[in-house]
Parts: sequence; structure tokens; C-alpha cells
Amino acid sequence: MTSDNLYRFLFQDKHVRGELVQLSSSLDNMLLNHDYPFPVKKLLAELVAATSLLTATLKLEGEIAVQIQGDGPLRFAAVNGNNQQEFRGIARMRSELQGDTFRELVGDGHMLVTITPKQGERYQGIIPLTGESLAQTLESYFAQSEQLPTRLYLFTEIQPQHSRASGFMLQVLPVNQQQAKIDFAELAILSDTLTADETLNLPVEQLLYRLYHEENIELFTPQTVSFVCGCSREKSEAAIISLGKSIINEHIAEGKLEISCDYCQNNYVFDRNDLQIISDKL
Repeated sequence: MTSDNLYRFLFQDKHVRGELVQLSSSLDNMLLNHDYPFPVKKLLAELVAATSLLTATLKLEGEIAVQIQGDGPLRFAAVNGNNQQEFRGIARMRSELQGDTFRELVGDGHMLVTITPKQGERYQGIIPLTGESLAQTLESYFAQSEQLPTRLYLFTEIQPQHSRASGFMLQVLPVNQQQAKIDFAELAILSDTLTADETLNLPVEQLLYRLYHEENIELFTPQTVSFVCGCSREKSEAAIISLGKSIINEHIAEGKLEISCDYCQNNYVFDRNDLQIISDKL
């Protein structure tokens, strides 16, 4: 797998749709400069793939934030994405790991899914972490909030210098629910044979043919997925301005002010002259 793409597809003779996302360089860009333990990298990679799939289900322009909060060693993990398939993610620990499973990592807690459309009202769903994996938790989310049977598969390959992730989703269409559930059950049996190697390495056409060679599938144009932090020196300057003139002057006396981006770990340094120019604007 060499590209970072989201693929949408539709079973033309069944009331079911699907998505496949494959992540490579975008995931490396997100994890760069972060010294997360292996299980945290794995969960964060799964969360990025899951957020990409969730974003693709939205029929609107806007943003989505998916956050896991628990009482385990991992305090929280969060991924922000938008309908352009641009994402960023971060994780925070409260203690050293005592295990590497999903439950050992997060403990008891909940998942928050916040959808912020460019037009319309903001929506937030809160889902208890009842499953033994992120995929199970998200399947519960769809069952509760959307009332649409959904099957989700998440795979990762985490290496010191290079990481990859993939996500595969099946979901019934909100029409003819009785027949859709029958169609979904049949396709889910085939989908349960999916392996990490297939979703990480096979081209989408080959993967779909291997799974559903008797089905008539319409595959749509892929959408590029990318890591976009969004930080900049201009935004850092705006944050400094929000501190107020008196606090800025305190930092002028100290000689400089550094602002670090939590998502990409980039540092923006403002020396005494930079800060004086900002202060003079106020």
C-alpha cells in the first residue's frame, strides 16, 4: 500500500454500502516527534482509521471529533477530522501501562463523538466503553445513535520507523430495513474473513473481488486522506495577543516566549523584538 485513500462502494443489488480506508504516510506524519508507547500508537492509529470512516458517513460539510476518555493509564485519545479527510490526533497518559489490550489501556469510560457542521446545529453523542475493542464500541455507537447495523474492522501495523492502518466498514442503507438486514447478514459473513494483510496491502479492486466476487459493486472515486495539523506562526501570534498586554510585557522582560503545538510538536519562538511588536499593536 503506497497511498492514503478512502474508498466508498455500494452493492448495487443489496441495501448495503461500504468503505475502506488505507493509511500510510499520513499516519507517519501524525506520529512523528511523538514518543507514544506501542499500544498507544496502535489505538491512536485505529482511532484515525475509524474517524475517517465516520467522517465519510456524514452527508455534510464540517468537522468531527472522536475522543476516548477512561480511567485507565491512557487519560484520553482524540482525533479531529473533516469532510476533506484531513485529520490530526493526540493522546495523553496519566500513568505507565500495565497491559496492552484496549480495556487495560483505557479502563472504564466513554467515547465522545462531536459533529460540527458548517451549517446547522452541533451534535454530540456519548457512548460507554462497553466493548473489548474500539471497533466494538463504534458498532455500539451506530446501533444506538443511527440505528443502522454496522460492521467495523480495524487493523494496524506499527513499526518504529513506519506505521500503517486500515479500516473497513459495512453498513445497511436506511431503506427497506427488513431486506437490508438480510443483505447485511449475508455480506457480514463474507467480510468476517478479512485479514490485516488484505486490508493493508491489497488494491481496493482486488480486495473487493476476493471478498464479494459474486456481487455487483459500484466503486466511487477515492478521496485522499492527509494529516493536517493546522498550526502556524500566525495562529501562535493570535494566541499571544489573547494573553493581554501585561502578560506579553512580562515575557518581553524574560526575553522570549515559546509556543509548542501539541499535535506536531513544532515550536514557534518569539524573541523580545517579536513580542514588542505584538505588544505595540495592543
